[in-house]
Amino acid sequence: MPLPIVAIIGRPNVGKSTFVNRLAGDQQAIVHDEPGITRDRTYRPAFWRDRDFQVVDTGGLVFDDDTEFLPLIRQQAMAALAEAAVAIFVVDGQTGPTEGDREIADWLRQQNVPALLAVNKCESVEQGLIQAAQFWELGLGEPYPISAIHGSGTGDLLDELITHLPSVDQISETEEIKVAIVGRPNVGKSSLLNALTGEQRAIVSPISGTTRDAIDTLVERDEKTYRLIDTAGIRRKKNVDYGAEFFSINRAFKAIRRADVVLFVIDVLDGVTEQDLKLADRIIEEGRAAVIVVNKWDAVEKDSNTIYQYQKMLQDRLYFMDWAESIFISAMTGQRVEKILDLVDTAVGEHRRRVSTSVINEVLEEAVRWHTPPTTRQGKQGKIYYGTQVSSQPPAIALFVNDPKRFNEGYRRYIDRQFREQLGFSGTPIRLFWRGKKVRDLERNTANRATKV
Repeated sequence: MPLPIVAIIGRPNVGKSTFVNRLAGDQQAIVHDEPGITRDRTYRPAFWRDRDFQVVDTGGLVFDDDTEFLPLIRQQAMAALAEAAVAIFVVDGQTGPTEGDREIADWLRQQNVPALLAVNKCESVEQGLIQAAQFWELGLGEPYPISAIHGSGTGDLLDELITHLPSVDQISETEEIKVAIVGRPNVGKSSLLNALTGEQRAIVSPISGTTRDAIDTLVERDEKTYRLIDTAGIRRKKNVDYGAEFFSINRAFKAIRRADVVLFVIDVLDGVTEQDLKLADRIIEEGRAAVIVVNKWDAVEKDSNTIYQYQKMLQDRLYFMDWAESIFISAMTGQRVEKILDLVDTAVGEHRRRVSTSVINEVLEEAVRWHTPPTTRQGKQGKIYYGTQVSSQPPAIALFVNDPKRFNEGYRRYIDRQFREQLGFSGTPIRLFWRGKKVRDLERNTANRATKV
């Protein structure tokens, strides 16, 4: 079976995201002194003793208010609980039991899921026991005093938690392909996530900035596991104030960094904007594989030439990312969405691919035969001695030459293009390192000195 899920439930601002960060051992969940920061349900890996599990953060539950996002947050929390093995109900020890806590406790008692009660903000051990004792009235069993900020008391709670989780030999893990969904606000990222998962995993709203945390979702297909990461829409830096959106965008950039493949979502109605170009630069800078997903294709009036016109628009605007496959989809209707993971598989394979030194040098010999390196005004010609792949993810090739300065940008692009044409590398950037003779001599001398020592 896959990793069991532990759902974190509670009112707004009781410290759920801080507690999730404590369990996951990092600071990925956004913590900010403002109600409603967490909206969707976000999944994070965690472990205690010999047990691995997934912890899912949820938005603050409010049952008697239907304004703004609150009904949608309730739906997300209920969906998290429906798939959870255990729920942890987080309350505020400094505030004491509230009517909202009582409503959530009543609701939890009606669910067929074991629930543990974590009384947060109990920084003092002695005072914490007194604070926790107030919550026996909720009728959910023993209240555990904890401090999510400092970590005190969490050990006793987690010891009880793992008694409700399956044993280690019942759990199997498979390698995950991490796929980040990025783009400007309102291009349809959350709709795409929902279309790929076949359920309402993320809240979809015309209001810009609905998604705040990076939302992790596991999808299995053809015995492969994909971790889909929905991210906040990335706006221009000058339009972003310090606060929830600032942290959201940082999470989106981190999601790009930890992804194997980026689904770069573009709104076909807006075309490729200046902000899209900056995002494309960021993807290349991080060395991520990518698929360009052109969304809202259902909203375009079409004739026999429409697709070619839009493909040319992409080629003209994103010419520096021509290695990435593109697909025109509608997340709303599901049109061609099922083909996206096929492109992801191809991009991942190329991103991780290694090519032998002999093959690389065959490509170089053929390239030099057709187009010799340039000659300087002083009559000095560039020479390529040999090349070898030095790393993958992304593929990086070192070219050893007599002098890198003798190879202009035009010739460097030519060599890059020859590698693309002969070796493929579809869906991934490749990096070429031009290393001169002096560098090679220095490395050889350093190695000789090390050998003598």
